[in-house]
Amino acid sequence: MTSPSAPWPAGSSPPHAAGAPVRPPERFLVFGRPTLGDAEIAEVVASMKSGWIGTGPKVAQFEQAFAAYNGVAHAVAVSSGSAALHLALLAAGLGPGDEVITTPLTFCSTVNAILHVRATPVLVDVDRRTMNLDPAGVADAVTARTRALLPVHYTGRPCNLDALGIIAARHRLLLIEDAAHAIEARYRSRPIGSFGDFACFSTSTIKSITTGEGGVVVTRTAEAAALVKQLSTHGMTIDQWGRFGADRFRHYDIETLGFKYNMLDLEAAIGLHQLPRIEAWLTRREQIWRRYDEALADLPLQTPAPPEPDTRHARYLYTVLLNEAAARLSRDEFLSRMKWNGIGVGVHCRSVPEHTYYQRHLGWTPEQWPVAMDIGRRTVSLPLMANLTDDDVEDVIVAVRRTLRA
Repeated sequence: MTSPSAPWPAGSSPPHAAGAPVRPPERFLVFGRPTLGDAEIAEVVASMKSGWIGTGPKVAQFEQAFAAYNGVAHAVAVSSGSAALHLALLAAGLGPGDEVITTPLTFCSTVNAILHVRATPVLVDVDRRTMNLDPAGVADAVTARTRALLPVHYTGRPCNLDALGIIAARHRLLLIEDAAHAIEARYRSRPIGSFGDFACFSTSTIKSITTGEGGVVVTRTAEAAALVKQLSTHGMTIDQWGRFGADRFRHYDIETLGFKYNMLDLEAAIGLHQLPRIEAWLTRREQIWRRYDEALADLPLQTPAPPEPDTRHARYLYTVLLNEAAARLSRDEFLSRMKWNGIGVGVHCRSVPEHTYYQRHLGWTPEQWPVAMDIGRRTVSLPLMANLTDDDVEDVIVAVRRTLRA
């Protein structure tokens, strides 16, 4: 019988192993384990007891708190970060014939959102150091059909918004930020969400704050926010809380073709108690980051580059790039050995053109964007949750060092 936390039979060792794993299966360190406490549990229970578990007052409270944290006037909570991207592109008026420039080094939802509005994704390779969009490549990729830039603040590192902003202004392009990794990020002392026409965040299970599943769209104008809200509820002019929470019953109208993308009060109840702790959790992740930098510096892998001046990295992911030749070990074998040692790790991300769908339907090949391809094939994300104990962190370090010594 095979253990669910290791690819080898229970009680046995893989060919490379020497001795027992760093953590036994019953203590497997789950990658991205959320930090949830009694306050979140109590708030969810209170929602259930109230009889109002759909979109209602707690969603509105969460939206207000999120907008305040990001220094913007308007925030709309939705069902996922992917939904946030889709709705932002729809509200921006993007559609067939429009080109949107984005990165190949991202989760598929970034490109999928462009395809869902029937626009054309145009990929530009990333800067090797920052792993973010290379502004010089973006400038070269602009055509008469380009309508928007969709940069991703990868792993929580802010993109070069000065350079991208100049390109957007010169060509009158929309700037729509994929900030799924970057709630806490700052650029020139300003929150990430305060720069673009839209910014899209994720509050999924493994993000730095969670609502279980969820996302948020922030935007500059009340009109854009209202359209995002309407599109998230089937195109209704009045959502559920607006109909039944008011003094009198109000009928809704369907003015546009929308989606079922709304966040629930049950989800917002969790987020209401996550947001107040976001800065403390960032401080803890910064401590873990520094410990990894110190402990892994002599190994055959590349640790993350320091943040750029006058920016704040959100420290969402600690990604290392394995030097396979020096380590005499493939990235995937490294992942398997870490798993056998009881440490959950991730891959963020394989470049989008590695996947069958985009090769088959768009004709993309990974080699067209060689930097993203190389990063995606060598990257490993180590645990960086704020709830890691010092002992957890040391176990990760021991497992990495043992794996690369084997």
